[in-house]
Amino acid sequence: MKRLIQPALLLAAVAFIAAPALTPPFTGYDPGMFPVQIDRPSVQPAGYAFAIWGLIYAWLLAHAVFGVLRRRGDPAFERTALPLLLASALGAVWLAIAASAPIWAEVVIMLMAVFALTAYLRADQVQDRWLLAAPTAIFAAWLTAASAVSTGVLLAGYGVLSDTASALAMLLIVLAIAVIVQVRRPRLAVYGATVTWAIIGIVVANWGLNPTVAYAALVGAAIMAAATGWFLRK
Repeated sequence: MKRLIQPALLLAAVAFIAAPALTPPFTGYDPGMFPVQIDRPSVQPAGYAFAIWGLIYAWLLAHAVFGVLRRRGDPAFERTALPLLLASALGAVWLAIAASAPIWAEVVIMLMAVFALTAYLRADQVQDRWLLAAPTAIFAAWLTAASAVSTGVLLAGYGVLSDTASALAMLLIVLAIAVIVQVRRPRLAVYGATVTWAIIGIVVANWGLNPTVAYAALVGAAIMAAATGWFLRK
């Protein structure tokens, strides 16, 4: 049974990558689905930041193919395979859910983030680091940010917090989680760099529109970048 986990991961990765081609384009939750309609939530990064999905997809696919062809049955790859499989399988259906059910989409993306972080924290930092730790790092990092964005949109959309307060709260949470993860995995900068990329996207999205969030995100990006560099040197 364990020998099947890596081929199953490859299939899940392919399904995950194919999902955007099989669902309508997703540019964020429809404001009309919420009691408080916010055309552009402050917690959401600028559109260009989402281009990182191309790199995430390519790296996850390379990891899965390499695992099947060259590391079949390798304990280091098997440790990460199940949580990555679960995260990828959920990712394959997330877009379809997000288009009409934001609360369920929130549940799914939180589970994706948990599974991806589990995979990264299990990943060996030395063996095959660019085809094992690195792809799990970029996936986990983006989901750390994306799950917080989803939560922030829901908090503001349902009136739990204001748009600005929601963005600030999610920035603090992302920073707290990301710094802890970077401390636990200091040998690789991919995780911290990806979180920094996401936060800079929030700076760009809010520059000139919501200075409070823009400046807070700028400070947050600087903290994340500095922490990543510091622990990498350690």
